[in-house]
Amino acid sequence: MIRKLYDWTISLAAHPRAIWALAIIAFVESSFFPIPPDVLMIPMIIAAPTRAFRIAAVATVASLLGGLFGYAIGALLFETVGQPILDFYGKADAFESFAIRYNDWGAWAVLIAGVTPFPFKVITIASGATGLSLPVFIVSAILARALRFFVVAALLWKFGPPIRGFIERRLGLMFAIFCVLLLGGFYLVRYL
Repeated sequence: MIRKLYDWTISLAAHPRAIWALAIIAFVESSFFPIPPDVLMIPMIIAAPTRAFRIAAVATVASLLGGLFGYAIGALLFETVGQPILDFYGKADAFESFAIRYNDWGAWAVLIAGVTPFPFKVITIASGATGLSLPVFIVSAILARALRFFVVAALLWKFGPPIRGFIERRLGLMFAIFCVLLLGGFYLVRYL
């Protein structure tokens, strides 16, 4: 099923209204859809490198709006909608202990999930379900999603198709390493 969704998402890149498809994919990915918008962004930017940053901006704005929808699911519809989504991604069991500590580190959770392969929709729903401050959520989501999408756009704009394989295989890992180093640096500064 995931492979069919992936192939369908890739096929949208060639559509004349691909930018609208990207906006929709970025929106739903931040709240419930399993395929990230990068899958659509990459072929769109390779096909039109001069539009790379416009494409990244559309993905960022749509992802933020989708994140707000995910936040609303968590805040208003957690039992009926949010819980089944967390069950689908295998995150429901860990949610109880996670929710207790979440608001202390919520901004970091949003930032890290927004740039790494961790399913962003889990964090958007968790943010609403735990009552994370909405302004904190919005600022963190903007920073995370803009960083992720604009880095992809910049790499493709600068290096073109040769960088595509690296992005598809290793960019999530690079962002994860970056986040670990960033958090480690803050830890060292604070406790040493």
